[in-house]
Amino acid sequence: MSIDMSVNFAGIQLKNPVMPASGCFGFGREYAKYYDLSALGAIVVKATTMKPRSGNPTPRVTEVWGGMLNSIGLANPGVDKVVAEELPWLQQFAIPIIVNVAGETIEEYCYVVERICQSGLAHGIELNVSCPNVHQGGLSFGVDTKVLSELLQEVRKVCTLPLIVKLSPNVTDITEIAKAAEATGADGLSLINTLVGMKIDIKTRKPVLARGIGGLSGPAIKPVAIRMVYQVAKTVHIPIIGIGGITSAEDVIAYVMAGATAVEVGTANFTNPYACPQIIEDLEHYMGKHGIRNLEEIRGCAL
Repeated sequence: MSIDMSVNFAGIQLKNPVMPASGCFGFGREYAKYYDLSALGAIVVKATTMKPRSGNPTPRVTEVWGGMLNSIGLANPGVDKVVAEELPWLQQFAIPIIVNVAGETIEEYCYVVERICQSGLAHGIELNVSCPNVHQGGLSFGVDTKVLSELLQEVRKVCTLPLIVKLSPNVTDITEIAKAAEATGADGLSLINTLVGMKIDIKTRKPVLARGIGGLSGPAIKPVAIRMVYQVAKTVHIPIIGIGGITSAEDVIAYVMAGATAVEVGTANFTNPYACPQIIEDLEHYMGKHGIRNLEEIRGCAL
């Protein structure tokens, strides 16, 4: 039986549905020492902002049961260096490049998105809307439909690439946020971003992370993420990238059955640098063993 793992996500053709999640893979340089990145379905690079950011004070990462907490603070070299050095370096690999974009104001988002689009070095934009809006008292762009819609309306004016909006799970009803994103120009959605969490060191009697609160990722959040993908898939008509606790081919299958077209692998890359290629290889074997010729046959079958 011939197995076809390719998928089309919002006009971006992927040879398979597996890509590393933003923030968990840098710009690919470290992982390229272990395997050929061309094996990936695509690469989602680290969040890029208008100016370089050194990130939050340390400690900013800690292990927890079933995953990790992080409070990195969007550390990155800034869009100028990303366009001049990181994206040109990635051109050697036969994979679509999706750039995650973050900002503190609508103007910053638009500036970075326009720079990336004009560079001709990327295939898609993933908008990180979990950032605090400094003009809205620190309210994250992705937790209010009005604020999100205002952002997307402006970004859409300058974005000439497929626009993927990465949704925050820290909301009352994620389907309302998803509908707002679809209505104001999103070509696709990725979900979920990290859940808000905290770890206390009972010896020091203080939070482990320097900033106290961080983002929870890893297998512990998978049931929440799959539930949200399932709910959103029943609500919108644009494709979804599933994110959260993926460590195996079976996890990929579960997300596809919940309605996802593709997936991003995050925390697993930290414990196993070969996580993505192993999942891709195992996915092909799983599909062959269970008579699945292409993922479209099972996509959304649980809905």
